[in-house]
Amino acid sequence: MSDQAENLRNFIEEHEYSPSSKTIAVISGKGGVGKSNVSLNFAINLAKRGKRVLLFDMDIGMGNIDILFGYHSPNSIMDFFYGNLTIRETISSGPENISIIAGGTGLTNLFSLDDELFNRFIEQFNELLHEYDLILFDMGAGINEDTAKLLLCVDELIVITTPEPTSITDAYSVMKYINSVSSDIPFHLICNRIVEEQQGKETMNRLQNVMRKFLQKEIIPLGYLPDDRTVMQAVSKQIPFSLYNPSAEVSKALSDITSRYLNHSVSEKIMFRKSNFLGNLKKFFLGG
Repeated sequence: MSDQAENLRNFIEEHEYSPSSKTIAVISGKGGVGKSNVSLNFAINLAKRGKRVLLFDMDIGMGNIDILFGYHSPNSIMDFFYGNLTIRETISSGPENISIIAGGTGLTNLFSLDDELFNRFIEQFNELLHEYDLILFDMGAGINEDTAKLLLCVDELIVITTPEPTSITDAYSVMKYINSVSSDIPFHLICNRIVEEQQGKETMNRLQNVMRKFLQKEIIPLGYLPDDRTVMQAVSKQIPFSLYNPSAEVSKALSDITSRYLNHSVSEKIMFRKSNFLGNLKKFFLGG
């Protein structure tokens, strides 16, 4: 065992149970379901309710969070790994004062790093855990070995699907895999781009039923978002749809989803539990 790995284990052991942010990964089974757009607008809605939010674009090499609100971040996580910046220096300010770490381009595997870089990432990221109420990881579509490890580290998962059969199947496959490795991670579900309310209900019920029947796992339905032309108009204007037209049906629906999420979190005392993010990093990345 290298001295660096041993030092990192000791560091994590010292900090894993200290008060910190809640970490949430936003995932989808396939691309093209509007995941990043939902992540951004969800973060904005959380900030409107007084939460200190950091949105971390983890679609490394394909990140587009900053483009969605018409701002090209001068720095990205790439400048931490391949430049001389600290993680804090890669943070940009977004709408409603949310903080954003852009994904950048060129790095295809975030955690295939040497011990020194990984050590530096963990130590500096730990500081951020004490500065925000919630840290949202907007993950790339699908799942691979290394992104799976990160998903197993977070406190909660929000799964984005659409009513399309392939989207539903892929969302189930991702949840099935994660649940097979760690069955205690809470799953929240949002159905995007519904044409009518019944379609949203049927999609949510379908996924809830198969998870319950085959995996004995309850998932938390947060709600559904209509296929609203406001979204495309907002994207073309590079303005988050919840700010572009707050009275649009999709904006009101996401506001309801945010309220439902926060109310559930408080009622279940999730918002105030001790995060085990660092402890999980130790478990899944260091093997101890």
